[in-house]
Parts: sequence; C-alpha cells; structure tokens
Amino acid sequence: MRVLVTGGHGFLGSALCPQLRLDGFEVMAPKHTECDLRYAPMVDLCFSKNDPDVVVHLAANVGGIGKNKRLPASLAYDNLLMGINVIHSCKMYRVRKLVVLGTICSYPKFCDVPFKEEDFWKGYPEETNAPYGIAKKALLVTGQAYRQQHAMNIVHLLMVNLYGPRDNFDLEDSHVIPALIRKFHEAKEKERPVVHLWGDGTPTREFLFVRDAAKAISAAVRRYDSGEPINIGNGQEVSILELAEQIKAITDYKGEIVWDTSKPNGQPRRCLDVSKAESFLGWTAETTLRDGLEETYSWWLDKGREPLR
Repeated sequence: MRVLVTGGHGFLGSALCPQLRLDGFEVMAPKHTECDLRYAPMVDLCFSKNDPDVVVHLAANVGGIGKNKRLPASLAYDNLLMGINVIHSCKMYRVRKLVVLGTICSYPKFCDVPFKEEDFWKGYPEETNAPYGIAKKALLVTGQAYRQQHAMNIVHLLMVNLYGPRDNFDLEDSHVIPALIRKFHEAKEKERPVVHLWGDGTPTREFLFVRDAAKAISAAVRRYDSGEPINIGNGQEVSILELAEQIKAITDYKGEIVWDTSKPNGQPRRCLDVSKAESFLGWTAETTLRDGLEETYSWWLDKGREPLR
C-alpha cells in the first residue's frame, strides 16, 4: 500500500518513513515547501499527485513550555488547520485509513496516574499547553465525526513526549530532553559553575524513544482500526529532577543545578497506561531511558550541532 506521511522529513517522520518501508509499504513524504498543510488547495494538490491508500498525519507545530507560552494562538491555529485539511482531503480522495497523532498534552491537568484512555474527557488540560492540547483533542472529535458520517477509518494515537536523534535542540522551542542536553554540555564547555533550570524538579514525565514510537505507529497502520484513541508510551514515570541528574551524568557536567521556582512546572504528573497498545498493537517500548539519552547525546555531538545534509 501507498502511505503518505505528513511531516515525513521532521524528527518523528525521519524515523517512521524507514520503518514503514521496512514493513513493506511504499512511502511518500512531501516536504513542507511542496505542501503547506494549512492551505486546503495545496493539500488537495498533494493528495491528487500522490494518490495514497493510507495517510499518517505527523506534521505539527509543537514545542516546549517556552514556546507554548509565547505562541499559543499559532499552535492552536496551525494544528487545527493542518489536521482539518488532512482529514477532509482523506474523505475527498477516499483514503482507506488515516492515522492521526494526538498528544498526552490533551489529557486533563489533574488526572489519575497512569492516564487511561477512559479519563481523556475528565478535565481541562494544563494551562500552559492547553491551546495545543485542545487543538489536538478537537481533531479526535473531528475524526470520530467523519468516521460516523462518512464511514472513514480514522485512528487517533495519544503520544507521550518523544526524544532521540534529530530532535530540536533550539533552546527557545525545544522540549525538555534536548534542552537539558544542550544546557549541560554548553555549561561544561564554558566551565559554568551553575545550570539554572525551570520549576522545582518535582513534575514527572514519560518519555518514548523516537524509533520505538515509529514502530508503534507502523503497528497501528497495520493492526488498529478503532475510532477510540489509544495511548502510546512506555508506561514509566521519571521526575524532571531525576532526568536532569541523568543528563548531567551523561554529559559529564560537574557543576550544580539551581531550580528557578519563578518559572512554571507544567503539568504535575504524566504517565500513560499502555496496556491497550500492548493488547491491540502487539507493541511495547524497547529502549531504556538511559540508552536513549546516551544515543541522543552522541548524535547531537556528532551531527546535531551541524546543519543536516
């Protein structure tokens, strides 16, 4: 089958496209310059040219707490438009299946841990990432509406925070792992005695290595056809303080960590119940956090600080 991957040249897409090819699919990954998904005529042209059987919608405007605080309207607008245009074009071109990536950010701020799919609607998301999380949540509802009215096979995956090679290491926009790797490494190089980090270190997060995420998505393409969302993660919770200490050790930084409690913590806890992914996809995460962090740091030292070719 012919699979069109939006965002196929991005961080997750660069891991997913090879995995899909390995699993026997013909993969098409148009660049953003060829198809800006915010503009319906460009999306229509892209679908007309590629004639996909399956679409995996990865493309997103996304970032860490800093970006969410600076650009909430852009995150809401871009993600809503991209998703709506992709869903509608899948209907117009009779695509057999659409897999849409959702986010753990859509879950309620105060949610029983681990997060179960049944708890998805039990509250409002954490405020700093609510515009992004609600935009993604709206795509779940839209996909279910198109499934009901037009009998479309639209699948929604709720993904935890990803990390790995080719991640975004821009300190203004990045998520926590690449930001910490860069901060500790540069502090070591410049012999800074202190690294200042946001919050107090107590929030917990769950992290999934990007190749494991790619395998989960490919499994969903092959095996999952329900309209109910399904969690994708490793089910393991780690505090930001513990994460910082691990990255400090991996980068061999010898200075101190000072927590800036004037900065937001974000959601208090995040960890998914991944039992449905194990049951319905036959998939579990394989990469330990320590191994994934070491590989990510090695990649950044080798290639991440240079323009990708």
